[in-house]
Amino acid sequence: MTSSNAAQGAGQLETRGIEPVPENECNGHPLQLFWVWFAANISILGLPLGATLVSFRGLSIGQAIIVAILGAAGSFAVVGVISIAGRRGRAPSLTLSRAIFGVRGNIGPTIVSLMSRLGWETVNTTTAAFVLLSLCSILFATPVEAKSAPGLTLVFIAIFVLMTLTVSGLGHATLLVIQKWATYVFGALNVIVGGFLIAHIDWAAVFNATPAPVSAMVIGIGTMAAGTGIGWANAGADMSRYQHRSVKATRLVASAAFGAGIPLVLLITLGGLLSVGNDHLASATDPIIAIRELLPTWMAVPYLITAFGGLLLSNNLSVYSAGLTTLTLGLRIKRVHAVIVDIVAIFAGSIYFMLIADSFYGPFITFISMLAVPITAWVGIFIVDLMHRHYYSPADLMDVSPRSAYWYRGGIEWRALGAWALAIVLGYSFTTVATTPENVLFKGLLSDSWFGHNGLGWIVTFVVAGGLYALLGGARDRRVIAEEVVHAR
Repeated sequence: MTSSNAAQGAGQLETRGIEPVPENECNGHPLQLFWVWFAANISILGLPLGATLVSFRGLSIGQAIIVAILGAAGSFAVVGVISIAGRRGRAPSLTLSRAIFGVRGNIGPTIVSLMSRLGWETVNTTTAAFVLLSLCSILFATPVEAKSAPGLTLVFIAIFVLMTLTVSGLGHATLLVIQKWATYVFGALNVIVGGFLIAHIDWAAVFNATPAPVSAMVIGIGTMAAGTGIGWANAGADMSRYQHRSVKATRLVASAAFGAGIPLVLLITLGGLLSVGNDHLASATDPIIAIRELLPTWMAVPYLITAFGGLLLSNNLSVYSAGLTTLTLGLRIKRVHAVIVDIVAIFAGSIYFMLIADSFYGPFITFISMLAVPITAWVGIFIVDLMHRHYYSPADLMDVSPRSAYWYRGGIEWRALGAWALAIVLGYSFTTVATTPENVLFKGLLSDSWFGHNGLGWIVTFVVAGGLYALLGGARDRRVIAEEVVHAR
């Protein structure tokens, strides 16, 4: 594909797939990424995160704010670090990962990443359809239950996925524009809704709250990181590959940390304030309804529109990233067609969980949360490799034959893949898998340890994956090695 037919502006179809972006098309700046990450995290569903810190961890509001800054904004700094690779290599995250794991070895991390993206997109889609059902029940007195209004449910699922397809399908330039301007609209609505929610805060209880032990803060930081930035880490380079070569690494990190951190810290803090002396929001099975119940009846409509918008902005970015990840698996189709494939998958999944399955959120979120373990292991290895890799060969990233410099042995870089696999096994040994507190499906050997009991196995996974990869010799300077291989071909 030539530069001329790949270049595009807002409203035009991005025709480039996963192939590295030519230097003359890399004119992006960090402020664009700031708005992208801000928009993806403006959803009012951030409120329950703060509620869990106060209700379940017993943190004071001051502690909750510190935890939000370190856990949410801090984990998105990791997304910013991975964005550095996008500026260097000009390709999506999982495509660049071929240089680390090998052409074939990278298949495992790519499949896990795609499953995670599709899983959370299905959560977004079903939640958005429930929001529209609730909105329609207010305006037209239609049933609020999906199975009581199957036709309406199908229409609402279709509306959400088609709106997502429009933005994600058109591509990078359109995504930048939509995410920026939609942030103003839905950001303002969030402020209005938040203003009404403030009336429910028990300020006396807030100021009289007893601080929790430091250990509870450490656990809270891990919970926030796992629920926010870690899940987006594998999309970092997808958005930064169009950044100008002169953009400093620190500005890429700051754009992600502040772009996502500002809305998340504000929403998490508000959720915590609402939950002082009242654990209703933290324990609600449907946070959309729980928040709606705190508002005046006439505020329900703007609130539901706000919730829908936040879900849509998050889905736009996720589906765009999923399309690139699908192409990295080796499908020989256009990028927009890969987006359509992903859209069809989440459409079918949403229909099943809304109209056929008896339950959804508990079992399904448990499943996709499990994928955080292998993703965290990938992040650890990717970051250690990035410390010493300053060059990615564009031709070899796209070459999946034994001629590629990234073929290694049998298409696999065994140090990276071995460290990844071992870290996953160890990570799951700290994990308990349960659809409900009573229905435990799997219990790791170390799940009753301090790390396992407090949900911090992902930290062990991160450290072991990156540390083992470094000890095996994977963290050496790759610039000379890659250039020598390229010149020898």
